[in-house]
Amino acid sequence: MVKQMLFLFNHQPTAEQMMDAERTLEVGDIIYPPEDLQALWGRIPPDMAALEPFLEPFKNWLRKSAHPGDFVLIQGDYGATYLMVRFAMEHGLIPVYATTQRKAVEEPLPDGSIRLVHHFVHQRFRKYGV
Repeated sequence: MVKQMLFLFNHQPTAEQMMDAERTLEVGDIIYPPEDLQALWGRIPPDMAALEPFLEPFKNWLRKSAHPGDFVLIQGDYGATYLMVRFAMEHGLIPVYATTQRKAVEEPLPDGSIRLVHHFVHQRFRKYGV
C-alpha cells in the first residue's frame, strides 16, 4: 500500500517539503482535508474552554482517510496539535512536524525603526515523541 501524508497544517506545503516527504518518508500520496476543515484548522477559536468537540470533525476525517502507518503533518494551535498528535498515535498513524531554519534580516528604516524580516527554510520532518 502506498504511504500517505495527510495535512493538518495552516499553510500550503512548499516544494521542498513535498520533495522531502517523497524522498525521506517515501510518501506517495498527499491528502488535504476538505476545504471547510482546512479553513477551520486555521481559525480555532481562542476562547473555547475545551477543544475536543471542535476537533471531532478532524478525527472523523482521519478515521475515514488514513491507514495505520500513514504520516500526518500536524501543526497549528498548540492545544489542538497536542490532542491530534495523541489521537494519531492512538490510531497507528505517524504524526510529524516540519522543522525550519530561520534567517532574520534587519533593515534600518529612515524613521529610526527597524524592519525585521524572517525567512523560513524547510529542513526536515521530525516525528513527534522522538
